[in-house]
Amino acid sequence: MSNIPADLRYAATHEWVRPEGNGIFTVGISEHAQELLGDMVFVELPDVGATVSAGDDIAVAESVKAASDVYAPICGEIVAVNEDLEDSPELVNSDPYGDGWLFRIKADDIEEVEGLLDAESYETSIAEG
Repeated sequence: MSNIPADLRYAATHEWVRPEGNGIFTVGISEHAQELLGDMVFVELPDVGATVSAGDDIAVAESVKAASDVYAPICGEIVAVNEDLEDSPELVNSDPYGDGWLFRIKADDIEEVEGLLDAESYETSIAEG
């Protein structure tokens, strides 16, 4: 079974969200998602300053198997992207909840995160998947 940290929130589309304070959240893809995709070869990240809505496809994770859209789990403004992924997309595979993060978003409404899945609900959604 994939590692599903209990301190994160999850979208049904396999993105995770971690609060960083001041309404800013770090977003990446779950270990389960990167396992399905396989070895990352390229990650296309959103533009800093872009305003996004929950559910918008805003990034692309390309692996040796397939390219997969990454969706905004909450509404807000992109305030940072993980530039290390430009040269090392494999960080998404080796450390999906750490160095393999994708972007940071300043939430329009921090309460929106509460509507995402907790670890237990995400695990259930994968099992039923």
